[in-house]
Amino acid sequence: MKILSTVMLSLLVTSASVAAGPETSGQQELAQLKQQVIALNRELFLLEQSLLYPPETQLGLYLTVDTGKFMQLDSVEVLLDDEPVGGHLYTKTELEALQRGAVQPLLQTNVDAGKHSLTVVFVGKGPDNRDYRRAVNYEFEKAADGVRLELQVNDKSGNYQPEFRIVPWTQVH
Repeated sequence: MKILSTVMLSLLVTSASVAAGPETSGQQELAQLKQQVIALNRELFLLEQSLLYPPETQLGLYLTVDTGKFMQLDSVEVLLDDEPVGGHLYTKTELEALQRGAVQPLLQTNVDAGKHSLTVVFVGKGPDNRDYRRAVNYEFEKAADGVRLELQVNDKSGNYQPEFRIVPWTQVH
C-alpha cells in the first residue's frame, strides 16, 4: 500500500507539472498518465491478491441461492475446523440480487494442506415465518491447488423445505 501511495504521489506531481505546459499536449499527457495509473492500480491489486492468497493455500467460498418460497435467508456463519472464520448478514437488496442469480464471494482465506472440516450455518425464516437455523458440514482435504466451494441454498418442493448443500465449484456461473 505504501508503494501505491508513493507511485500515485509521484504521478500526481508529474501530472501537475505537465498541466502547467501547453493546454492540448498537457491534457493529452494527463489523460495518458491517468490511464497508466489505472493500469498500475489494477496490476498492484492483482499482485496484492496473489501475495495475500497464494493459490496453493487458497480457500474460496461462494454462495448461490435458488429459493424464495421455503426460506428467506438472514445470515450465514462459516466455521473452519470449529473456528469462526467469516459470515454475512444480508440486506434486502443483497437477497434480491442473489434471488436474481448473483453469486456472492462469501469468503477467501488461506488454509494449510491436509484434512479440514467446514461448517456453514444458515439462518433465516422458513415456512410459516418460523425461525430457521441449519448447519451443513463438509469434510475436504486440501492439496497443492486452491479449493473453491459453492454453498447452495435451494427450494425443495418435494418436502416444502429448503435444501442446503456444499459442493466443489466446478463451473463459472
